[in-house]
Amino acid sequence: MNIFKKNRPHKLTDNELIANYKSNGDGIYLGELYKRYSHLVYGVCLKYLKNEEEGEDAVIQIFEKLMEDLKKHEIANFKSWLHSVARNHCLMFLRKKQVITKKVNAYEAVYEHEETFAAPFEVNEKMEQELVFTDLEKAIAVLKEEQRICIELFFLKEKCYQEVAEETGFSEKQVKSYIQNGKRNLAIQMNNLKI
Repeated sequence: MNIFKKNRPHKLTDNELIANYKSNGDGIYLGELYKRYSHLVYGVCLKYLKNEEEGEDAVIQIFEKLMEDLKKHEIANFKSWLHSVARNHCLMFLRKKQVITKKVNAYEAVYEHEETFAAPFEVNEKMEQELVFTDLEKAIAVLKEEQRICIELFFLKEKCYQEVAEETGFSEKQVKSYIQNGKRNLAIQMNNLKI
């Protein structure tokens, strides 16, 4: 029965496609996920990036990254997980773009007002803050899925333990544990990024 399904991956559920991809690495299963969801990922990317070409590039980058990410993560609901991955990819892209633009503008401002001694130091402080924020985003992205979701909801969306539990389906005890372990893992990741 499974032999016939391999030739017709469109008959498989998302979870079956992911399980098959994890077990043998056959791109046919990832290709089916791409067929199913690339248009939705493109919609998310277009919403955030507001640029068709950048949106198309982002879709390709996201699905290329999925080749590794699908092997690392346990995914309960692929569609919502993929939406979160696409959104995070776009936000990180925009953040990097914003940092580059700010750096260029800051350097231009420094050279325009060379007589102002304090300006270069203020610029460096702002750039350091942006780099810390970028490192934090990278560190959050590599957390285990449960930890990442709870950390994002608790700290970034400022939800209480009970709201996080209701939204994720985890118990409050699990939520507190995921947040505590997530914070510890974030600290480790941030230290690794500094080295």
